[in-house]
Amino acid sequence: MFKKIFGSKNDRYLKKLTPIIARINALEPEMEALADIDFPAKVAAWKGQVAAGEKTLDDLLPECFALVREAGRRAFDPPMRHFDVQLIGGIVLHQGKIAEMKTGEGKTLVATLAVVLNALSGKGVHVVTVNDYLARRDAEWMGQLYNFLGLTVGVIVHGLNDQERQEAYRADITYGTNNEFGFDYLRDNMKFYKEQLVQRPLNFAIVDEVDSILIDEARTPLIISGPGEKSSGLYRRVDAIVPKLVKSSPTDPEDKDAVPDGDFVLDEKTKSITLTDAGVEKVEGLLGLDNLFDPQNIALQHHVLQAVKAHHCFQRDVEYIVKDDQVVLVDEFTGRLMPGRRLSDGLHQAIEAKENVKVEAENQTLASITFQNYFRMYEKLAGMTGTADTEAVEFQQIYGLEVIVIPTNMPMVREDNPDSIYKTQEEKYKAIAEDIEDCHRRGQPVLVGTVSIEKSELISNLLKKLKVPHNVLNAKQHEREAEIVLEAGHKGKVTIATNMAGRGTDIKLGEGVCELGGLHIIGTERHESRRIDNQLRGRAGRQGDPGSSRFYLALDDDLMRLFGSDRLKGIMEKLGLEDGMAIENKMVSNAIEKSQTRVEGHHYEIRKQLLEYDDVMNQQREAIYGLRRELMETKEVESIAREYADDLLEDILEAALDVKGGADKETVESVRARLEEVFNFERFPEWAKSGLPDMDQAHKWVDDIFAYLRASTGEHYQEILRYFLLDSLDRNWKEHLLNMDHLRDGIGLRGYGQKDPKQEYKREGFELFSELVYTIKENALRAFSHLRIQAEVKDDEFKHEDTDDLQYTDSGSAQDKKPVTVRKDAKIPRNAPCPCGSGKKYKKCCGA
Repeated sequence: MFKKIFGSKNDRYLKKLTPIIARINALEPEMEALADIDFPAKVAAWKGQVAAGEKTLDDLLPECFALVREAGRRAFDPPMRHFDVQLIGGIVLHQGKIAEMKTGEGKTLVATLAVVLNALSGKGVHVVTVNDYLARRDAEWMGQLYNFLGLTVGVIVHGLNDQERQEAYRADITYGTNNEFGFDYLRDNMKFYKEQLVQRPLNFAIVDEVDSILIDEARTPLIISGPGEKSSGLYRRVDAIVPKLVKSSPTDPEDKDAVPDGDFVLDEKTKSITLTDAGVEKVEGLLGLDNLFDPQNIALQHHVLQAVKAHHCFQRDVEYIVKDDQVVLVDEFTGRLMPGRRLSDGLHQAIEAKENVKVEAENQTLASITFQNYFRMYEKLAGMTGTADTEAVEFQQIYGLEVIVIPTNMPMVREDNPDSIYKTQEEKYKAIAEDIEDCHRRGQPVLVGTVSIEKSELISNLLKKLKVPHNVLNAKQHEREAEIVLEAGHKGKVTIATNMAGRGTDIKLGEGVCELGGLHIIGTERHESRRIDNQLRGRAGRQGDPGSSRFYLALDDDLMRLFGSDRLKGIMEKLGLEDGMAIENKMVSNAIEKSQTRVEGHHYEIRKQLLEYDDVMNQQREAIYGLRRELMETKEVESIAREYADDLLEDILEAALDVKGGADKETVESVRARLEEVFNFERFPEWAKSGLPDMDQAHKWVDDIFAYLRASTGEHYQEILRYFLLDSLDRNWKEHLLNMDHLRDGIGLRGYGQKDPKQEYKREGFELFSELVYTIKENALRAFSHLRIQAEVKDDEFKHEDTDDLQYTDSGSAQDKKPVTVRKDAKIPRNAPCPCGSGKKYKKCCGA
């Protein structure tokens, strides 16, 4: 009743924008009177006013939007004038919200309004797209308008070098993919010199297809990794035994005493594997082990589970394809290939062993971040998509983004038919093929949406038998994606698309298609998310065009089988579904929608849990990256190094010096050993005296160490200190990431001890981080104190990649130990002590 009287929250928000739209429209005659040369002049003047603090972006919004609208009429051929609903969309984006606009409503043009307004700040605007093609296309297409206004445009795509990336990021507006933006952030935090950084501080981003990027891809973190040390032979050895293991039959979940009848139990919903007692015995026999659960066999046990998962949870041409002797992952939501993306924790190697292709070395994480945490770093974030309202709660809770549904410019006339439900998949596919054949005969274009490459090829084979010409758009035809989608609305065209492949490209209807009923959409099964179904439907009926849609379902579809309730099966039995017969029933459709809602909730919980764990890592990442940036940018590095030295000195000495009556002999020897190891105090003649130095004496020796370095290195002093601090930080951070991965893998078991795994992860993660900070300081100081400069350092020789003239000595007095020269071409045995004096083996330290 409240809604009927006052309207929904969305309606009330849109009503508030009416006066702003009226002001923009009132300025139209003034903008029409301007000469072309006045447009860049106005933008430049506004930039100056914003920089001087004379005007805010909100002050300039009506005038700026009116200018952009007029620029659209002049810069494009044919002219493109923003509709009033598009102006609303632009305001929503500028205010840092999500604009839900139906397919074909011109989201690409809408973005230009908020982009130009926010570019006036001079801090850069990022427009994020789902693939390189759209980034290039939109930058070139909308670039006509931006250039007309005197603004610069850059594009970030795969394959650019650092200089090209720097230029693109310095532009007023930068288009690129979510992967490229995220990886550039991580790569910037692995560089040694501020001149090498490519990104500016993250200011404002508009995320196109925001649901795809911030929801669908949120479960997959971005990871930069380096090779680990595991042998590929292990994966093949374990893979060989998997075919001999038998999967247990499904048991009744209500029967708690049911005993699995096979070697392992597979939970299809969570894609998890558990070995049964019989399975453990069989694995032990096949691998020649006494006890699979012996601590020394933990890694082997993990590889067995990953190998079973590779065989039973990952299907070729569904989750991945094999291309050029490589396993390439397929995006489960868009059907696109993800070259370069690998599954972690040995799972990718297990799939490679299963497919008998080259098993790549397992990687160790060097840097990682989730899209959730990357995009939350922007000062202001906005998004646009055709389908966000079903996930409004998640957008609000995780990103603080409100979803605003923008009305369509023309009324929606698409006819969405009820679902047709069949008993078996065979009957369903037969009905789909007949529907396609009927449309093709009448000339009505058809777009068929499938959930996997395998299903798209199954329908393709059925149509070949019926001699119906068609295009298959899946991960294997990625290069022709946009071209195929553009033709999908022409008379008689049949297009089979993996899920939402081709998203971002409009399907425009060909001649005479409106009279035939417009584009007909066929869904081959319901997706786990209602939003993906809505995206498929939304490909028809753009800008008031006619169109229709229908989903075909079978009782043995994955969604129905895994998540359909018993009530759903009961309804079907009551309705008396016979072989080959379809039913269309509102009750059944509602029950299916409830199943989808349950699955959406399940996936949301997974994403939320991922974020809660990553939040712990994110706090640590921000602290380390903040320190890293400070080390890169500060001119006075010595003050930071001195602070570390003082902290360590006090930490080592204080405990012994505070003991009343003096420390015992054992403590004195232990503390002296630590001071020798970290500070190399044995280089000073006074050190030979037994006992501990007092704090003043120790500080004086530390002063002497820094004075020696300063005098020996001259103008390179600060850079040498910077190098060692950054090197110590990076090497130990890499080790810390591995430790955190291991901690997270095993933390779930704490639940059995009545402890909250998340709290335990936070507590132990904090302890590991405290150790990390201490180790960074200690390793850097150890390197400083053992450093000997043997030759003059030449200009431009001291670079991260070029450390030929750095000299180290191992612990011992400077008088009787000769300096060790570490050269790039020196052959140091992998198991020898590292010459940097860390106490580690060379292969685990500088040799890594």
